[in-house]
Amino acid sequence: MPTECYQLLILGHISKDIIITPDDEASMVGGAVVYSTIAAHQIGCKLAAVTKLHPDDRAALEVFEKHGCPFYALDSRETTSIRNTYHTADRERRTCEAIAIADPFCIADVPKGVEADVYYLGGLIQGEFPEELVLDLAKRGKVAVDAQGFLRVSEDGPMHFRDWPTKRDILPHIHYLKTDAAEAEILTGNPDHEEAARTLHDWGSAEVMVTHNAGVLVLADGEIHFAPFTSRDLSGRTGRGDTCFASYCAWRQAHSPQEACQFAAALTSLKMETPGPFTGTIQDVETAILERH
Repeated sequence: MPTECYQLLILGHISKDIIITPDDEASMVGGAVVYSTIAAHQIGCKLAAVTKLHPDDRAALEVFEKHGCPFYALDSRETTSIRNTYHTADRERRTCEAIAIADPFCIADVPKGVEADVYYLGGLIQGEFPEELVLDLAKRGKVAVDAQGFLRVSEDGPMHFRDWPTKRDILPHIHYLKTDAAEAEILTGNPDHEEAARTLHDWGSAEVMVTHNAGVLVLADGEIHFAPFTSRDLSGRTGRGDTCFASYCAWRQAHSPQEACQFAAALTSLKMETPGPFTGTIQDVETAILERH
């Protein structure tokens, strides 16, 4: 018998982030695992994070402790570190550079005695999650994948997005798939968000999310759902996709795709108004839905 059952088990590298904007420069602890875990935890999801970092950087784990998020931390030869340079005020255009990359995950990194309804892979860089891990986890439960972790390639520092050659072999094993608009076009060759989502669904993923600057689109059960982002400023733009996808997956466990899409868009809109992870409440999100939608 498992010792612990979670709704979401979120795997990913914690990252020492450097954020450069036209206005200033800041350093913070980030990574998809941070934004995803804290956002889902804030809305009551039973979850745990699994991350890897160098023993000298364990102070970074305080970000989970501060918010009361359960986590498992594994040793790595390095801690991932990424420099994000935003070139425009709307933060839609950025350059990302990998300064260091932690060790990849494997099935043995899933804690013994732990089971989950959804195994959530919040990747930053290609190689963080081998394809074999997706196949192994799909035998245990639903798998949620952010395509960034399979498309973003570090090329001696600078990171670029490349197509995923074996995508059609792996997508049928992914229940929840998240891309942004650019990633959806890279994967399918189609700039139309709806058509790209339908293609990714036809290739095997049950529910497909596409985020872009206007909002979030979800294809589930053959239907397209859309909800706009309503942020009043974008100072917390970093972590948008991670927050949106995790809050969708968490809320989706007990709600319809349409409800989860609207909820995730509203939560993410609030998050983007403040740097760092989402620290609000369900009531904050419900109020935003009433006032802004």
